[in-house]
Formats: sequence, C-alpha cells, structure tokens
Amino acid sequence: MTNTNEPDCIFCRISRQEASAEYVYEDETVFVIKDRFPRAPVHLLVIPRKHIARIDALSSGDNGLIVHLFEVVRLVAATYHLEAGYRVIINSGADGGQTVSHLHVHIIAGKCLGFREDAAP
Repeated sequence: MTNTNEPDCIFCRISRQEASAEYVYEDETVFVIKDRFPRAPVHLLVIPRKHIARIDALSSGDNGLIVHLFEVVRLVAATYHLEAGYRVIINSGADGGQTVSHLHVHIIAGKCLGFREDAAP
C-alpha cells in the first residue's frame, strides 16, 4: 500500500524516496524516521504512507491503520528499550502544534519529560 498522493507533502516525498530521512523502521503501511529537530535524545516520527492531513480527517475505514500505528509505536519503543517511559504525541492543526499537514505520531524519550504538579500521584 503506497498511497503517497500529495506531491508537495514532505512526508509523502520521504515515503516515495524523493527526500532524505533517517529511517528506523518501515513496512507497507507506515515508516518511522528520526525527527530532524529532536526535542529529546529519542525523538521519532511514526508516519502512515497514506496521506491523511490530520486526526480530524480519519474515517472508520482507517481503523486498521490506527491500530497499526500504535502497534508500531509499541514495537519501536521495545526496540529502543524505552521501558523507563516515553511520550506519544499527535498534534492536530496549527493551533495544536502540527507543522506538517500529514498525520504522524511523535515518540519522545531519553530524558525525564516532566510532570504536572497538580497530577494525582
């Protein structure tokens, strides 16, 4: 399944091998690359090959893809030995911090990522 149909999308271009990235995993449905501007020692992006602009654009037909994205998050976390913990983030829309209009999951780890002081223990 190679559905990388947005010619100007950087993630579609990476999927088509038209732009460079440091791959850490790939299959027919998704690929995982190292973030070019990491926020922590481990900062990876899990990206579906199918171009979906953001969470709001998902449909019930994407249920299998959603499950697979999180299976890959779990697999990559195990491969990177992130047993101490990691953060999974999906930004949606400009106000949500999304800078590339192609759904992707951030895996961030390798340092203490903090906590909210008002969070329950």
